[in-house]
Amino acid sequence: MYQLISPSHLEAPGTPLDDSLESLAAVYAYPEQVNLGHPWLRANMVSSLDGAARLAGLSEGLSSEADKRIFGVLRALADVVLVGAETVRAEGYRPARAREAFQAARAAAGQAAVPAIAVVSRSLRLDLAAPLFTEPLVPTVVVTTEDAPADRLAEVGAVAELVLAGQGEVDLAAALAQLTARGWTRQLTEGGPHLLGGLAEAGLLDELCLSLAPLLTAGGAPRIAHGAEMADAQRMRLVSLIEQKGFLFTRYCRLPVS
Repeated sequence: MYQLISPSHLEAPGTPLDDSLESLAAVYAYPEQVNLGHPWLRANMVSSLDGAARLAGLSEGLSSEADKRIFGVLRALADVVLVGAETVRAEGYRPARAREAFQAARAAAGQAAVPAIAVVSRSLRLDLAAPLFTEPLVPTVVVTTEDAPADRLAEVGAVAELVLAGQGEVDLAAALAQLTARGWTRQLTEGGPHLLGGLAEAGLLDELCLSLAPLLTAGGAPRIAHGAEMADAQRMRLVSLIEQKGFLFTRYCRLPVS
């Protein structure tokens, strides 16, 4: 059982929240603006109490069953999941799987059975024989630069859809605009830290869903957003806070939710 601490406009603070997919989907619903063609980018990350984004090199060690359930709900609500190539390699990413409980709602919203996975990779060092490229229900997308090597572009383009944005480095704003142009307004990123840092630094992040694990880890693991320091810190507004067995599941937005 989850404990919904906030917000009061959904339930009375402190009210037990059942762990049904429907209840969680209501808490994490995208704002109405996505139905009007306006994109909304949320991030879903997990962290230790002392800010580590990984334990023993992976985010898995920081997670829990409740965290994984929310992870699944966030994916089930999204049109596209943006993820960095380093995270794909480290975490052994697989294609999104269809969840029966969400199929009717996705169909009614004009969504595919599963969100597309969009991998951001400047180098295109990707295992093209992995299930992410050989077994997706919807084609995997690879986001890279316009000046990427032609031979590598051809190899990747044979098994995935390409989005080209930027010279030398991926232009994340241009890439998101191309994803939006495909009708993918419900956007989700699962990091890793370098990608999230780039999105935050570029001012592209609308929402952060942060799972806080009741663990102290120390060590040299990166924080959830890593990269150039932002010129101006981005203030976020707490929208919801859920507790379950010591884990805190927070949702922060920079703009009011409709």
